[in-house]
Amino acid sequence: MVLLCLLLAAVGCREEKAAEPLQSLKPEPLPSLSTGASRAPADGGPSARRDVPVYGEALPSDALRLLLAGEQVRLGEESFEPARPESLARLATRVKEREVLLVPDADTFLAQVSELLAMLRDSAKAVWLAHPDAPVAYPLVLRDEDGFRAWLSEVAPGKLRIIQRADGFELSTSVGKLPGPDANGPSVPVREGRQDLAMLRHGLGLLEGRFKQSEDICLVPSFGTEVSQAARALGAVYTAPSEPLFDTLCLVFPTPPRVGDGG
Repeated sequence: MVLLCLLLAAVGCREEKAAEPLQSLKPEPLPSLSTGASRAPADGGPSARRDVPVYGEALPSDALRLLLAGEQVRLGEESFEPARPESLARLATRVKEREVLLVPDADTFLAQVSELLAMLRDSAKAVWLAHPDAPVAYPLVLRDEDGFRAWLSEVAPGKLRIIQRADGFELSTSVGKLPGPDANGPSVPVREGRQDLAMLRHGLGLLEGRFKQSEDICLVPSFGTEVSQAARALGAVYTAPSEPLFDTLCLVFPTPPRVGDGG
């Protein structure tokens, strides 16, 4: 009987599967933009062309149009100054539970509209951002810095974001950034002094193929970015009219100064 038990124990040991090596548990590496970038000559390759097609959604027909003009916002014949609480409160009553279309000018910066965006996040039914160069717009989920950090902390694959910097776009994910031509630079560097929207669209397509379960993406512009430039970047999320690579677009804006803050 003792011999039989020893034989059975030996068979059990032989059938036990070896543990997977830790290397196999590492996430699949990100694709790289470096090859595609190297094939795009600066004198007219696909990444350098200036006639990148603009795609988005049709302009919402029933939305209130808010025209951005620096520190002021125009709604029809009325002007509002969102940095002034009483003016912001008046505007909040006008947009409550309404769809809103933000129409940027060339010179309004993200840092100038933080109070406006926070109010729209809390009051408007839906918020759209118009493209400055084409009759299309983008539906947005608005997140301030705290909301963005909360979104990042959610347990979900991807957590894709476009970091919009003066020197280009950084495409970041939960497992690192999408490599570009320079390991120490942005994923999509500026080309010929302009943001490379064609290569940004290509990079987003690579991320969509890598993170097939991800449904949302956040645009995180530096707070000195013009709102119009942020709108242009959102166009790269679309590959055709009304065909975005990701279902939900998020725009991250600076948290407004709280009452009593020194700055």
